Amino acid sequence: MSATKWSLDTTHSELGFKIKHLMISSVSGSFSKFDVQTETTSDDFSDAKVIANIEVASINTNNSQRDEHLRNADFFEADKHPEMLFKSTKVEKIDSDTFTLYGDLTIREITKPVKLSVEYNGLAKDPWGNVKAGFTVTGKINRKDFGISYNAALETGGVMLGEDVKINAEIQLVKQVAVLA
Repeated sequence: MSATKWSLDTTHSELGFKIKHLMISSVSGSFSKFDVQTETTSDDFSDAKVIANIEVASINTNNSQRDEHLRNADFFEADKHPEMLFKSTKVEKIDSDTFTLYGDLTIREITKPVKLSVEYNGLAKDPWGNVKAGFTVTGKINRKDFGISYNAALETGGVMLGEDVKINAEIQLVKQVAVLA
């Protein structure tokens, strides 16, 4: 069976995160520039190979001063490490619309295995005849595993930032039409 390639529908996809702030609430952010390429031979994505590239400088937390701080050496060091990379290593099918996606995530040249939960939301054909597939992806990583350890102690005890970063993404892929040679 030949492989089917799927590309990211950028106008219908988003990649976000949340991290504890002051240990009492969470700050949300997103990356506006990222790409996901998928290849599969099955109709249900159970053998999908996924590669995602995230442009670090596209981080947005709705606060330009904080975004600049996140781009510097205390956090992502975006000028030296402009991209984060995810490459899948295995897909585990839980049921017809739930998967666990295993892969290697590289941030700041540090690669660690991660596990993501994926909800397959189905296929649809848009008004122009394009076949689309939708997914909700969630997970959690520890930022210190990737060398992002900046923090500040609070006078009331505790620290300014949590270690765990929750990942949440809505991904829509477009089936690529095979070109005959």
